[in-house]
Amino acid sequence: MSRWEPDARGRLARAALDLYSERGYDQVTVAEIAERAGLTERTFFRHFTDKREVLSYGAAVLEEQLIRGVDEAPAGTGPLDMVGCALEAAADTVFGTDVTFAVRRQAVVKASPELLERELIKMAMFAAALAGALRRRGVADPAASLAAEAGIAVFKVAYQRWADEASQQPLREVIRACLAELKTVTGAG
Repeated sequence: MSRWEPDARGRLARAALDLYSERGYDQVTVAEIAERAGLTERTFFRHFTDKREVLSYGAAVLEEQLIRGVDEAPAGTGPLDMVGCALEAAADTVFGTDVTFAVRRQAVVKASPELLERELIKMAMFAAALAGALRRRGVADPAASLAAEAGIAVFKVAYQRWADEASQQPLREVIRACLAELKTVTGAG
């Protein structure tokens, strides 16, 4: 096995997505993922706690980017717009313009109740992180919590549209359009 090749984490994530797409999440073992990536199970567990986590490859980076986006939003920006700034910045940094991975990942997640549940937990964590960042910027509750939860709803809808439609637009643009739509339906825009 070629254990010393670079990007073991990325190789494991790609191998897992390939296998999940081919056979379904429930039919794949950690040993098979490691073998497909040309690594050992031990290496797998150095990078991921379990086979669910391999699809949340960039979750920690995404959370950091969301917090940074709120922290770096211009002074005087309203809470929902701070969240919008954070979502757009995170979209560029974490997801880039390659929708291919997102399309495949979305299909795998939709096919597995276990992965859907994990996805909801991650979204709740992102909302809590956003709300905390907003509070540090002086936004009181319930406004901080409402803006964070609304922002995560925007992100979920935008990400799903981006992936489901294999959008040619960058995720940032889909997020911006969904946020504008939210403001329209709430009378805030």
